[in-house]
Amino acid sequence: MAKYAMVIDLQRCTGCGGCILACKNENNLSEGVSWSSKIAWTEGTFPDVRYTYITTLCNHCENAPCVKGCPTSAMHKTEDGVTNHDPDKCIGCRYCMTGCPYGVINFNWEDAHAGWQEQEALIADVTAAPAEMVQQVGGTSIPYYNPALEETYEGVRPRGVVEKCNFCNHRLENGQLPYCVESCPSNARAFGDLDDPNSDVSKLLAKFRSFRLREHLGTEPKVFYVREFTPGTNVASKGGV
Repeated sequence: MAKYAMVIDLQRCTGCGGCILACKNENNLSEGVSWSSKIAWTEGTFPDVRYTYITTLCNHCENAPCVKGCPTSAMHKTEDGVTNHDPDKCIGCRYCMTGCPYGVINFNWEDAHAGWQEQEALIADVTAAPAEMVQQVGGTSIPYYNPALEETYEGVRPRGVVEKCNFCNHRLENGQLPYCVESCPSNARAFGDLDDPNSDVSKLLAKFRSFRLREHLGTEPKVFYVREFTPGTNVASKGGV
């Protein structure tokens, strides 16, 4: 059985946010819910300013606090190392959110995509009503609905449960990469089996020094970061005395 992990090359990452948008479309996410996000900050004083961007997602920790805190086993580990979630077992207690040190678990406070059920057009006789648009494109709840998600997860999660990244396990089941990896325009993400020395993730971790977010907590995250963005290079010289 594979032990899945992701390696994110921060030298290649351009901070475009494409992974965030791709994840939202692939997994039918509601407004305000993000399985993929970012940490960004600015350092220095103009004009010597440095902007740092680190893309984030569920770390699929080997010692996952969310799994240990879940009273119903709705949050659980699969044999391939993915931290998965079963909405049918979730009682909405949010212990997983309290235990997660990364803030990557979302709670559905409202019905998903309620805005797309509106029957009135925003501009009468000019625009279609949201519900009409859903019907015209053959969607079930949103115009960009992805039915493939239903193979392993609920297509749209109900109010009162949590949800988070599951490495697109509906794609893994079909031998495909997570959609954020597939859609990254700069190939900043690699995904594969840590137990396979010939996998891209194993090769990257062997080539570059890596770090993980808050790894001092002992959660053993399975999302690794290598390198960092370097905006320029120094002018080559031998120095002087």
